[in-house]
Amino acid sequence: MKHHDVIIIGAGAAGLMCAATAGYRGRDVLVLDNAKQAGKKILISGGGRCNFTNQKAESQQFICGNPHFVKSALARYRSSDFIELVERHGIEYHERDHGQLFCNDSAKEIVTMLMTECEWAGAKVKLRTEILSVSKTEAGFNLNTSNGDLSCGSLVIATGGLSMPKLGATPYGYKLAEQFGLKVLPTSAGLVPFTWHSDQKIRFEPLSGIAVPTTISAQDGTQFSEALLFTHRGLSGPAVLQISNYWQPGEAISINLLPGESALDKIEFALTHHPKQSLRNTVSQWLPKRLVEALFEESQLDKALNQLGHGEREKLANELNNWSIIMNGTEGYRTAEVTLGGVDSNELSSKTMQANKVPGLYFIGEVMDVSGWLGGFNFQWAWSSGVAAGLAV
Repeated sequence: MKHHDVIIIGAGAAGLMCAATAGYRGRDVLVLDNAKQAGKKILISGGGRCNFTNQKAESQQFICGNPHFVKSALARYRSSDFIELVERHGIEYHERDHGQLFCNDSAKEIVTMLMTECEWAGAKVKLRTEILSVSKTEAGFNLNTSNGDLSCGSLVIATGGLSMPKLGATPYGYKLAEQFGLKVLPTSAGLVPFTWHSDQKIRFEPLSGIAVPTTISAQDGTQFSEALLFTHRGLSGPAVLQISNYWQPGEAISINLLPGESALDKIEFALTHHPKQSLRNTVSQWLPKRLVEALFEESQLDKALNQLGHGEREKLANELNNWSIIMNGTEGYRTAEVTLGGVDSNELSSKTMQANKVPGLYFIGEVMDVSGWLGGFNFQWAWSSGVAAGLAV
């Protein structure tokens, strides 16, 4: 049985980061993954350009049962530390809205960088390897794999969540946590588009492809101001993906189609200056005409502004500033960017990511109950939690 100081299950962002960190400390590290390729989720992220971190990654941009849990790891390995690593490898990048950083060329550069770091650190990566069983021993852990039996002193679980099953996502990490008596919180799809009810689909499907700036609010008061995109299946775009993390099935979302503006003031101003202009032509100056026609009744749209009573104008304005809609559901894990829930953070050390009850067992990245906002935060958690464990194993 071949022994290693550290075995990491999962050759994704967190696993590779942890491997390089531990390798540079002189640890004998082996990374195992059943995929044919390392970093598959990195490769498709950010439209193939990888939104690898955010300039301003702070604890409030993360969702976790224990809001303080992420602070230690994020403070010890900041986004500026990862940016420095990217620059050392000569990877060119650019900043988009809200501090999001993307590769100029390709996400492949990030995977190549991580694999190079592992190589320099002496950490080995073995792909196409299935883990058949894991057991605890006095000295650490024994692993029975499709490529033979292995043992290690420290075992790191970096298996990710359930999002994007076509990339090989499985519940393996949760099952392993439960095997060792750790609590796993219920999981759901996060950063995910919403789907229409059948009657909504008939009404709004023709709007597919229209994007508008909005402020979207969830029932718990959380709100995001970003673009909303109409699709064949429902609503998407950055604002929708963000709010999906705070939405519960059956709850309404509130959409302000004229963020930062009073629709009633705009209607009253138009009434004063163009009383005979139709509602259709008035609102179509502010929003795409097809959207206006889908939102309001034909009979209303053809009325001149001076034919609308004050109560009617107020109701129309409310629809523009506070359009409340109950969606059917989400597209689920198939298109979700993250998994909400997972291994309970209260089971783990926030400094090292080690399981409190099981010495030598660590959980990093998406497998635990930590999810970031859209915009590079989930990758930053992978880097920070990977480094935290890599310094401890």
